[in-house]
Amino acid sequence: MSMIHPERALAVLRIVVGAWFLKAVWTKLTLGWVGGFLPYPMVSPRFVSFHPKRVAEFAAGNPIGWYKDFLDSTVSPHAALFATLQTYGEVAVGLGLVLGLLTGLAAAVGLFLALNYGLATQWMTFGQQGFHVLLVTSMVLLLATRAGRVWGVDGWLLARAKHSRWLRLLA
Repeated sequence: MSMIHPERALAVLRIVVGAWFLKAVWTKLTLGWVGGFLPYPMVSPRFVSFHPKRVAEFAAGNPIGWYKDFLDSTVSPHAALFATLQTYGEVAVGLGLVLGLLTGLAAAVGLFLALNYGLATQWMTFGQQGFHVLLVTSMVLLLATRAGRVWGVDGWLLARAKHSRWLRLLA
């Protein structure tokens, strides 16, 4: 007789989606150096310079008027800021999901990013629509089920948080 473990299946989904976010950010990061010896992750100049072109492409034929206006009037003039926020957001989501660390927060940020990606690209191809619907659905499931409790740091924290209310809230 086989046993079904839906919580493990959700953990696999969490890890795979987190790995996708980390893969997506791979070319967006580079190492900067503080004082020539202390490395830190920074957004690559290549991505910062590419971002305005991509945003203009997403806005060009976007049929959702208010979102097109948002891209044109808010994101485009501040493309470097949005490239930075996007990159660090993807890093946080990817690490949070892969590690099962602050999974609710990581999934909420991932949901916000996925909704924005979907609004930006849904008009371009059917594949874009389908991918972002699946990504949004995955984030909702990960958020609703607290998927970091299995095979994740959240579960480890929860097991040790019997007398710590704030740790239970985090996990």
